[in-house]
Amino acid sequence: MPRTYWVYILASRTRRLYIGVTGSIHRRLAQHRDRLGGSDFAGRYRMERLVHAEPFGRPEDAIRREKQLKGWVRVKKLALISKSNPTWEELVPFEGGRGREEQREKQVLRFAQDDKRAQVDN
Repeated sequence: MPRTYWVYILASRTRRLYIGVTGSIHRRLAQHRDRLGGSDFAGRYRMERLVHAEPFGRPEDAIRREKQLKGWVRVKKLALISKSNPTWEELVPFEGGRGREEQREKQVLRFAQDDKRAQVDN
């Protein structure tokens, strides 16, 4: 089974943003939430809500997209999130435990695919 790489955006309640890339979105989210191996910046500002995620088949494509998003001005990042997730709800509520990682990754992938279909339709 091919591996999926993710570019993701975390947000705090005050809408501070953190953009990252990972090969295991569940593991990385758990690291951020547990403040173990996650970003100091994300931990300091309590960025724990996954508000945007994009899947990629190759790590270099994910890294390229991460750098692109990090280069955007804030208003453009906010527009991206608002278009794909207008209510800024958490895409994958944290449930703890490792047994459901594949299920959660499929849920995020399904959300990301629905978003890409919507972009093509518009």
